[in-house]
Amino acid sequence: MKPFARSDRVGGHIQKVLSDILQKRIKDPRLETATITSVKVSRDLRIARIYFTTYGGKQNMEEAVEGFKSALGYVKRTLARQLGLRYMPDLKFLYDESFEYGSHVNKVLKAIKTDNGSNNTSFEK
Repeated sequence: MKPFARSDRVGGHIQKVLSDILQKRIKDPRLETATITSVKVSRDLRIARIYFTTYGGKQNMEEAVEGFKSALGYVKRTLARQLGLRYMPDLKFLYDESFEYGSHVNKVLKAIKTDNGSNNTSFEK
């Protein structure tokens, strides 16, 4: 059995190339705070779900989505040249909420720790 599926390798390559494109070639101010967190490609390599995160909350997320929609044609052409696939996957940009969720969980855990204070030190180590 193969250690990685072809879709995983293509997804990793898309993430690397797309991150480079965002950093060096796209000058859209709406995408300055966007970071590509992962890329999931369907097994048939037809759809690439690109997950991103931004700094600054919901407003920056909405602006980044509009920026990605605006730059979609350029991104797709540039990726197609560098990937060398028979078919270029359809790109879907999705906001990655896992960082916000992780931050929320961390705040809850800190609140629990401060609520218990010195009463319950057996859990800390």
